[in-house]
Amino acid sequence: MALFDHHKKLERNVSLLFVFSLVAVLIGGIVEIVPLFYVKNTIEKVQGMRPYTPLELAGRNVYIREGCYVCHSQMIRPFRDEVERYGHYSLAAESMYDHPFQWGSKRTGPDLARVGGRYSDEWHVQHLIHPQSVVPESIMPTYAFLMDAEVDAENFAGHLKANRAVGVPYSDAMIENATADLQAQANPDADTNGLEERYAKISIRDFDGNPNRLSEMDALVAYLQMLGTLVDLKAYKQDENFR
Repeated sequence: MALFDHHKKLERNVSLLFVFSLVAVLIGGIVEIVPLFYVKNTIEKVQGMRPYTPLELAGRNVYIREGCYVCHSQMIRPFRDEVERYGHYSLAAESMYDHPFQWGSKRTGPDLARVGGRYSDEWHVQHLIHPQSVVPESIMPTYAFLMDAEVDAENFAGHLKANRAVGVPYSDAMIENATADLQAQANPDADTNGLEERYAKISIRDFDGNPNRLSEMDALVAYLQMLGTLVDLKAYKQDENFR
């Protein structure tokens, strides 16, 4: 009963309640954050991960700008139903160069963590132009305007510099050649030797079907086609429950 009386005093005294709430939050924060300073690496290292190419990064910018993350997550949870539908569960390292990450908390459409390579470029373009033509039950709006919107390549090196400032390992060569690499990835006739040396597992082609223009459709499709393709998941055995 005495404890209950003390609790009543705490609830009725705003200042006291604020102080005790602050102390509880501080203790909880310390318990969660301090151990991280003594862990060498909180993200498991995986083979194959690399920074986004300039074209993929431009596509990711379009993805975020248009709010695609509102309806599509990029995090497959380690549950059997998700693994069977979307593929191997997501690894933390697959988001290590994402600022911000695209895990999401809601799915109106499917998870896109492993959408890369599942459909052709033509399918993606048609899906973005007229979603219902390939998925009749889709409620996704049209993004046909991306075909006519040109990628802003001016000072794209600055974008890579900003990402390097927050930990993405873009080299000086990557930054110096950012604009050229941005244009070359969507042009199969361009000299891409340096581009392929700088970025492993890169797809080089005209993504939107119009080789005369570098469009935001090129960039977005290039980004989608890369998702989930960098890491060799055969090296990561699934739990028996997922088989």
